[in-house]
Amino acid sequence: MNVSDKGLSDGKNLSERAHESIRRDILNGELFPGDKLQIEAISDRYGIGIAPIREALNRLSSEGLVERKSQRGFFVATLSITDLEELVKTRIWLETKALAESIKNADEAWEEQLVLSFHRLARTQRRMPLQSGPESSEEWEARHKEFHMLLLDRCGSSWLLGFCSSMMDQAVRYRNLSMNVHPSLLRREGAAAEHQALLDAAIERNATLACTLLADHYTTTLEGLRDVIEQSEK
Repeated sequence: MNVSDKGLSDGKNLSERAHESIRRDILNGELFPGDKLQIEAISDRYGIGIAPIREALNRLSSEGLVERKSQRGFFVATLSITDLEELVKTRIWLETKALAESIKNADEAWEEQLVLSFHRLARTQRRMPLQSGPESSEEWEARHKEFHMLLLDRCGSSWLLGFCSSMMDQAVRYRNLSMNVHPSLLRREGAAAEHQALLDAAIERNATLACTLLADHYTTTLEGLRDVIEQSEK
């Protein structure tokens, strides 16, 4: 690798690190909805240069986690119950399509991965009452997303999987905001049983039932978050 190639590689690595750090803090609620993201301050916060920070913020803007306002700079994207309702509706549209296709293309390897992912999620959830702090929350979120993305994994469209992944990240923001008021929302009563039912329907290759269960799962979560989000808007 020559000097110029190394410089490009280092710049990319810094941009990736900036993207992951800012993204994590937005999803975890450490950077609040509506906060202005002053480039110099963000650079100091993470110890990363201005150019990689700017690149990361532009990327996060395209992902919907940051808003770029003309002549005003970058802001953490705001949250509202109207946006959450739209998000849930769109997730149901796209993820039920992806789930039906994934089940149609299912194989034994997918089934084994799904079962393993479910058991990891269930084990993490069982440990949650004994833990506290952001680390346990981040572990649960990672296992939760892994399970849901595996349900869709065989849909045959990387574009569709990308959209679904981005929407899952947006949903995490709402859940974490709500947890600041009601920590128990991360471990919503009934969620574990809903995941079990989803797993069973998928393994039985019952796409109709699995899609109905997935839609109900997201709708129930929406209703559990509604009061908290509406209160935060006042």
